[in-house]
Amino acid sequence: MLTPWLEAFPRTASSLFDEIDTYMGYKLSDVIQNGPSRVLTATPNAQPAIMATSIMILRILEREFDFKVSERVDVSLGHSLGEFAALVGGGVLEFEDALLMVRRRAEAMAEATRKAVETYGGEYGMVALVTESDYLDSLVAAIDDFVGYRSAGARSESADSRKPIDQVLIANVNSKNQIVLSGSLQKINELITHVRQFLGHDPRAVQLNSDSPFHSPIMRPAVDVMRELLARKSIVRGREDQDVVTFPGRVECVSNVSARPFENAADVKDLLSRQCLETVRWWDSIRYLDQEQKVRRWIGIGPGKVGRNLVGKEVGMRGVDTVKGGGVWAITDPLEIEEVLRGLEKTESLVDDDEEQTT
Repeated sequence: MLTPWLEAFPRTASSLFDEIDTYMGYKLSDVIQNGPSRVLTATPNAQPAIMATSIMILRILEREFDFKVSERVDVSLGHSLGEFAALVGGGVLEFEDALLMVRRRAEAMAEATRKAVETYGGEYGMVALVTESDYLDSLVAAIDDFVGYRSAGARSESADSRKPIDQVLIANVNSKNQIVLSGSLQKINELITHVRQFLGHDPRAVQLNSDSPFHSPIMRPAVDVMRELLARKSIVRGREDQDVVTFPGRVECVSNVSARPFENAADVKDLLSRQCLETVRWWDSIRYLDQEQKVRRWIGIGPGKVGRNLVGKEVGMRGVDTVKGGGVWAITDPLEIEEVLRGLEKTESLVDDDEEQTT
């Protein structure tokens, strides 16, 4: 995911990853380029690599194409780990601070998983369930009933990582027909069997390639790590005496936990800490921006297109939509930049200034 950028923008990309390697204290760029795969996909490497690559793409847009976030974007959000990149892009976190948080958070998550395996045995991971949209509410209710949690808040507060029976959670509500379960794979399989027997529906189950059960009760130790990091001052040179969170930032940012914009600096610290444990309300976030805030243009930036695909499915757009004056794009490769920028320019002339929003 790094090589095409180094080839297309060698000076900018190289200098950015020199900075990143310095912040990380080791050659993360070598791990991204050369692997081996088992090292790159390990949580403490994979999460900083994904986040750093996302910000590298944004910095290339800014430096090589004069893309000004504060002028071209109204709101930012990111899915799970992507929330850190969204907060950096929105000016709420500095990149160096966010990268440190992502690394420490990933280490805490990996350690929590190791301890769960050591203490309880078994396997842990994540499983996506794909159903028909008419069944989503009853599916969520059945899962809540099975694990004993009745709401997003209750799931967070009641979940106890010391009890194997509670080591499962709805990690993501991604769309009107897709959720992700996280925790003990044995418990998840029992839950799916329960749903099939008593709900009278057979959702398609797909195990995800994840070495940790993110957004499950097992991740509770990472919440404390994040609270401690967010209570610090910034590590950025020249800002050592300032709060690690800048609020308001350049643009409004939407929280995974609340599916609404962060309200103040304390809200950022609280919700971003809890985010690694609680359900990612991605579908609610997209519906809020699409239906209430009338966002019509969406740009996904990072090494994958999953977010773009989920947004496009919900809002009914892909690429330029001249009827709505909007579009849904993703920049994952240098070859996509020009097309996206042309799409933005084309749609800017098709919407009223007071209705135009981009995320």
